[in-house]
Amino acid sequence: MGQQKIRIKLKSYDYNLVDKSAEKIVKTAKITGAVISGPIPLPTNKKIFTVNRSTFVNKKSREQFELSSYKRLLDIHSSSTKTIEALMKLELPSGVEVEIKV
Repeated sequence: MGQQKIRIKLKSYDYNLVDKSAEKIVKTAKITGAVISGPIPLPTNKKIFTVNRSTFVNKKSREQFELSSYKRLLDIHSSSTKTIEALMKLELPSGVEVEIKV
């Protein structure tokens, strides 16, 4: 029964998925009696790609695509082994990258 801090980073291209999985993690942690701070929204990364519409002639005709990645940060304090087990069993939607630091 050690006092350890767990930091969970969630990352996805869809903000709905990130928020839902953060909510799931918060619920699970609170049920097991852990103290949780977050979810803290981290800055959104935007990648913009500019592509020529035609291959040869119309240089002015271009198209822009944007790819945004959303991130959330959760800190779990005073977690027990029960909390860790519950988090391991938790199923998160695909498309969400989870990074856990203890």
